Amino acid sequence: MKPLSMPFRLFLSGVSLALAVSPAAAQDSWVIRADAVYTADGEAIEGGFVAVSDGKIAGVGPGSGGGGDVLEAAAVTPGLIDLSVRIGTREFSVEQSTETPIELDVADTLDLFSYRWARELRSGVTTVLATPYDNAVLGGYGTVLKTGGEPTLEGRTLKGKAVLRASMGSQPSSGNYPPRGTSPSNFYARRPTTRMGVEWVFRKSYYDALADEQNDDPRLAILRETIQGNLPVAVQAWATQDVRTAVYLKEEFGIPRMFLDAAAEAWKEPALLVRSGVGVVLPPFSFEGRVSDGYTNAEHFLALDSAAKLHAAGVPIALSAHNAMDVGSRLPRQAGMAMRGGLSFEAALAAVTLEPARMVGVEDRVGTIEVGKDADLVLWSGKPFELTSRVIGVLLDGVLVVDPREEQ
Repeated sequence: MKPLSMPFRLFLSGVSLALAVSPAAAQDSWVIRADAVYTADGEAIEGGFVAVSDGKIAGVGPGSGGGGDVLEAAAVTPGLIDLSVRIGTREFSVEQSTETPIELDVADTLDLFSYRWARELRSGVTTVLATPYDNAVLGGYGTVLKTGGEPTLEGRTLKGKAVLRASMGSQPSSGNYPPRGTSPSNFYARRPTTRMGVEWVFRKSYYDALADEQNDDPRLAILRETIQGNLPVAVQAWATQDVRTAVYLKEEFGIPRMFLDAAAEAWKEPALLVRSGVGVVLPPFSFEGRVSDGYTNAEHFLALDSAAKLHAAGVPIALSAHNAMDVGSRLPRQAGMAMRGGLSFEAALAAVTLEPARMVGVEDRVGTIEVGKDADLVLWSGKPFELTSRVIGVLLDGVLVVDPREEQ
């Protein structure tokens, strides 16, 4: 298939953004009245309101909330949060000469004009974690940002350098080959070449950081930040053996804050996860019960009740959609599928709002409907996540970007 020309791709991006942004976007003071206000941190408020002013939530409670410009919906929730959005330039953003580009920042590689941001926003996803592509063992910083607004890092960044990205499994070693018995012709004749090698690179990096704490190498200083608990480590770990490896490394080096991304088989190790205090970001569900890692195409068993099992065991969980293109696979539907597998509505709502906010340390700004927090809100035609309900309105920092009055 012949690729689209750059001007045409830019045109499509502009069309997508135009479709996502309402003409009423310039106004940011509203009273939202709903049959149910789901705050994600307490009981639902039946027949309630949310008042918005100057980009923040100014009031919430039962009743009509007074006068002013009113938006009406069957339900309102906090803006949704996806910690595994996977919008980026993939391998083009990877430093290929090393498996430990710890000091690199994904923010330097993002295309904020991509139509994918508008797609997320239209689905009710207002906050995401963008991370480096997982071709490195320790791939650098991830950034928490909003999915709309001015397409600048300054305008969209909620928390820069929010996590250190790591990856277990076969992806970081793919493309390398053993140097023994050959005449190396490029820098891919190197370790790691196996899962064991990936673990060795991770371990050696941390031992180097601990061996000489006076060493002012900025890469080692970043690793010490994770040991001190100042920086969470987000580890891609699809398979059971990778989940175990990540947890054992966390415990070996005393890393206080870690969560596992795309941990499809984490449900097999609930006791281990509870013991270590590791959170889990699940990959998108499928009705077939299997998911592919998208790189090696290895399949992993992920039944719909996986989220319910982990939640029941006491494991913090978040759901993700991996920037799915079809409406039936996006984040609201992932929450609905988790409910179909036995997860309660309250836990499903938390898994796409409060829990991911806590994992990356932005719960003071987003994740719940509370006075003083960012006015990131989603308006629904019915009870959220039901098959018969859809997103009809979205506010981002108090700006109405999807207008429910145009959706009726």
